[in-house]
Amino acid sequence: MSDKQAEGNFWTPPPRPDWLAAFLEETQAWDGTAVAPLEADELIATAMRRTGLSDFGEDDWREPFQILVRAIEEEAELHLFGRLWTRQDLLLFLETRLQIEALFKAHPEIEDEVIDQPVFVTGLPRSGTSILFELLAQDSQFMAPANWEFVLPCPPPEAAIYRNDPRVPRAHDLITQMGRVAPTYKAMHEMGAWIPNECGVAFRLSFRSQHLAATFQVPTYTNWLFAADQEPAYRYYKRLLKLLQWKNPRRHWLLKAPEHQSFLPVLFKVFPDARVIVTHRDPVKAQGSVTNLMGTIYSMRSDKPFDAKAFEELLSPEGTAARLDQMIDWMESGTIPADDLTSSRYADLIEEPVAALEKLYAKIGFTFTPETRTAVEAYLAQKPKGKFGAHNYAVDQQDSTRKLFARYQDYFNVPSED
Repeated sequence: MSDKQAEGNFWTPPPRPDWLAAFLEETQAWDGTAVAPLEADELIATAMRRTGLSDFGEDDWREPFQILVRAIEEEAELHLFGRLWTRQDLLLFLETRLQIEALFKAHPEIEDEVIDQPVFVTGLPRSGTSILFELLAQDSQFMAPANWEFVLPCPPPEAAIYRNDPRVPRAHDLITQMGRVAPTYKAMHEMGAWIPNECGVAFRLSFRSQHLAATFQVPTYTNWLFAADQEPAYRYYKRLLKLLQWKNPRRHWLLKAPEHQSFLPVLFKVFPDARVIVTHRDPVKAQGSVTNLMGTIYSMRSDKPFDAKAFEELLSPEGTAARLDQMIDWMESGTIPADDLTSSRYADLIEEPVAALEKLYAKIGFTFTPETRTAVEAYLAQKPKGKFGAHNYAVDQQDSTRKLFARYQDYFNVPSED
């Protein structure tokens, strides 16, 4: 055992399912780089050949794409199944960009679509963003993008066949792959074609996505991402939303991603009439949870030990506290419109979800109708806590860690959890 392992820096992955273990053992002598090459120019050429298209739109995706692919090859240490899976993903992203640009070129009127008062949910990972998002999605005045729309958005969904779109089965299979590769993931995150999904999934099309940083151990890409301008990702995302509502109109988009919290000035620049809800939970508790989540995701494609301390910017208490303090600074300085930022405490949502939701509606300026109340109560009744298994993880309760979050917890009145 190395000194670093002895210090407990490495996270222990969950056991692999028998089918994957057998596949990796059977193919251990194969040349993965030949079977599933991951080279930027070759992937681009393959996507163009497969689609017969050549216009990817603005070139601001190329630099992050090249950095990501190179980092995957040099740093991620993917096993063969991981390489095959990753090649499939990257080609899908590239081909989708080509298809989107072809649609805008053929139908320039798509650009005239208006994204009216979208509601964004953000906050620390594992702080209640998902359950709040799913509860708000029960309201008919909001429309959350279904998981399958982000995965296979072309051709754009049509209202007449939306619930029976023939792409849904394929999308569902792609989306639930993670649960088959790592069954313990099902206890952490519900999956399915119709589950509302995060904006970070769509950000993958611009290759400026924390979802990508959380998929591979690629510190070179991660460091680039946190220093990069995120406006191209938000502008391309707005382009995608226009496409998705073109033939399937939405009254108000309901959108969610923890990473929005780090880019609020850009979000409001691209979506100036947005309403943003920030979820708040004891950051010490949330910190331990996200570490376990990321370790599980990394282990799906690689045998490389997960060293959480190698990802200070993403995972360290210091980095998390700095981002939370930055949000407060933006509010106090007027960099972001504080009146359009609404807080939702995890504790309130868990203890009395319907009451918490009703108060939230009043703050964001929308009506909590009797129909919405009925829909929310019905949803809660069929989704009891722990339905998909317990998600257990260690929590760092050191006083030094707790002190880092004192300003944040005081400012938003966030209670500490045992």
